[in-house]
Amino acid sequence: MKKSAAFALILALAASTSAFAQTPTPPTRAELARVDRILRATPLIDGHNDLAEEIHDNYGADQSRVDLNTDTRTLSFPLHTDIPRLRQGRLGAQFWSVYVPAELQGAASAEAVHVQIDTVRQIVRRYPRVFELAQSADDIVRIHRAGRIASMFGMEGGEAINNNLAVLRDFRAEGVLYMTLCHSKTTSWVDSATDAPVHGGLSPFGEDVVREMNRIGMLVDLSHVSADAMRDALRVSTAPVIFSHSSAFALVPHPRNVPDDVLRLVHQNGGVVMVNFYPAFTANEVWQWGTNRLAEEARLKALNPGNSTAVTEGVTAWVAANPRPEIDLAIIADHIEHIAQVAGHDNVGIGSDFDGVPFLPQRLDGVEDYPALFVELMRRGWSDADLAKLAGGNLLRALRQAERVAARG
Repeated sequence: MKKSAAFALILALAASTSAFAQTPTPPTRAELARVDRILRATPLIDGHNDLAEEIHDNYGADQSRVDLNTDTRTLSFPLHTDIPRLRQGRLGAQFWSVYVPAELQGAASAEAVHVQIDTVRQIVRRYPRVFELAQSADDIVRIHRAGRIASMFGMEGGEAINNNLAVLRDFRAEGVLYMTLCHSKTTSWVDSATDAPVHGGLSPFGEDVVREMNRIGMLVDLSHVSADAMRDALRVSTAPVIFSHSSAFALVPHPRNVPDDVLRLVHQNGGVVMVNFYPAFTANEVWQWGTNRLAEEARLKALNPGNSTAVTEGVTAWVAANPRPEIDLAIIADHIEHIAQVAGHDNVGIGSDFDGVPFLPQRLDGVEDYPALFVELMRRGWSDADLAKLAGGNLLRALRQAERVAARG
């Protein structure tokens, strides 16, 4: 899901009271000190943040209009990310999504990815005391120890390689560390989770893409692909795969989520499922609410052909009468625990989708709130060792194994 200003405006009208009767107890000083100890030793690595797209789409890629040293919640198009809140959240490393719409194809898609890469490079250059580009697990560890935030490119959508492995290799040479095989649409070589299947998973060329990604040291990201494509990629890949921002299908049967049989394959593969924070993927009541809203919008369009004002006003009235259910970060902890139980504590991570979604759970309002999630898991009995794995230890291990596979050629 990518955030649009219009959709966000509509959803902002959906104010409602929390479904939870009691306000959770705030983190104690001792709990936050424990989080600090863990995250000083192990970098907190987030698998997916769409800040570059937000700057590009809402600010014309003009970095002068977005000062990340200030509170970006006060901007005309508020953001989930800024430097003071990144520091508050103890983030150690970030895969910055270089995303383009799935509707773009071929050379146009590749060009758009290059533009997004440039946006991330500009951010890193503009704030050199905060960010540094990383190309390896060792880079991530070194940059974290230096007190900066390691920054990596995560390419969201294989459409941009234009069915050409040479283009894939070019993106890797430009610094792309993972590629999501597709986004919301099925391509000529891989089925999307949210589009009609064509290939039954991966085509033969899709399998070649996975093998080449293994060879060149680019992580295979299976977020957004169909369950059959997940299974195909896990069968083909000799390196650990990742899901940069996905959750548990057993808890919410959204096609974007990962079924239990795939989670067991991820354990065998040594991969990592980095849990998405978006309520429409992580809470059944919010998913149903969104489905109902879309159905009402379709009904209004049929009744008011060509009258966008009537449709917008009608949707706004429907949202006001049918407030979006609010969920708490405890739901995200449920997904993390389920993946840890089925795949293993060695196979789960964090993939927030900050700045890529129109709303978030309570107590996960932005990048400042990672510690609250860790405290929730502490209160459920998670050990320091398992929290360190979740934070970044698992991703570092998977990346090092992918580097070893690539070194073998």
